[in-house]
Amino acid sequence: MESTVGKWLRITLVNLGVVALLGVTLRYKIAFSLPFIDQRNLHHGHSHFAFAGWISQAIMILFVYYLYKNKQEGLVKRYKWILFANLVVSYGMLISFSLQGYAFISILFSTLSVFVSYIFAILFWKDLNKLNLDRNSHLWFKASLLFNVISSLGPFFLAFMKANHIIDQKKYLVAEYFYLHFQYNGWFLFACIGLFVYKLTELIGEEKSLKNIFWIFAISFVPCFFLSALWLPIHKIIYLLVVVAAMLQMVGWVWLIRIVRKNISILKSEISKPAKWLMSLAAISMSIKLILQLGSTYPALSQLAFGFRPIIIGYLHLVFLALISVFILGYIIAEKLIVINQTITVGIVIFVSGIFINEILLMFQGVYALATERLPYINELLLFAAIIMFTGIFLIVIKQFSFQKTKS
Repeated sequence: MESTVGKWLRITLVNLGVVALLGVTLRYKIAFSLPFIDQRNLHHGHSHFAFAGWISQAIMILFVYYLYKNKQEGLVKRYKWILFANLVVSYGMLISFSLQGYAFISILFSTLSVFVSYIFAILFWKDLNKLNLDRNSHLWFKASLLFNVISSLGPFFLAFMKANHIIDQKKYLVAEYFYLHFQYNGWFLFACIGLFVYKLTELIGEEKSLKNIFWIFAISFVPCFFLSALWLPIHKIIYLLVVVAAMLQMVGWVWLIRIVRKNISILKSEISKPAKWLMSLAAISMSIKLILQLGSTYPALSQLAFGFRPIIIGYLHLVFLALISVFILGYIIAEKLIVINQTITVGIVIFVSGIFINEILLMFQGVYALATERLPYINELLLFAAIIMFTGIFLIVIKQFSFQKTKS
């Protein structure tokens, strides 16, 4: 089973490479000229594929591996068809959105992607129950599955608006932010924290406080959606709930960090150095995310931030790349599911360096935008950061497949 998971993860790392290559292409078109490519269509293909072909595919594989580790190999076999289906619809979305944007074929593939996520959620939920284990990680897993299913209401509402020719920019933005919140902060984040909590309890045992941390994040999750909608006229009670929710998530995170620090000697001895550093960087990114989240409860700051695209893009990249993607790489390495040697370590360093260079540049671009000025050569610099990220993941992928070829 480990070899099968390794094969699926190598394919998923190729998908990450494709995401990085598309990022380079998009940045090149902004900085220079690439007339035969439609920027908007390619952006849609890039984002849909990044969500489904990289993050969702990786999470599903790691969830299936969790079942295997808990001696449920018999349950695992049927998931290969779901993983294969998700891979097919991911590439279908990539190609169709890039070529035609929102049209019949691309909408068909995105709808199929939603139904694949439904099937996976139902099967995995049932299989978790079959384990008959009272684990804190299961709470995070089930919540992530639920949020992934609920997130689809956003795109379905957008489709309803389009079908009925409803033109309302505010409703459009609310539906879009609803989808992003339930994907980024729900499906992605709860799945990753669940995997980390499982790894943590595997080493130190179950702790009652970990269940309390889950409920803090779960209860505050829905109110935190309104952090993306403070530019709307909302009731003072809802605003108060949003502030409390942002503070609660910070409390829950600090509580989790304290548990980690208390057991740091065990974690250091059991987790490899590359995995430890990647997870540490992901933790730093999570801390920055929560600080920004708390800061955005100030309405004037929220309206200012959501009025400038570079700030929104920088925040989304912070969560998607610096937090989620870095954590997944760290977790895969911690579980020894991919090969690690000196060249691959260099590739990881290059890839992560590109991520943080990208974030710094987007931060400066946002600051200049607030001052209604343009940062000189910013498009060329962001292209350079994208090339660095692609170079790093290219090294990782090439060495993974070359090692496997030598082994066989």
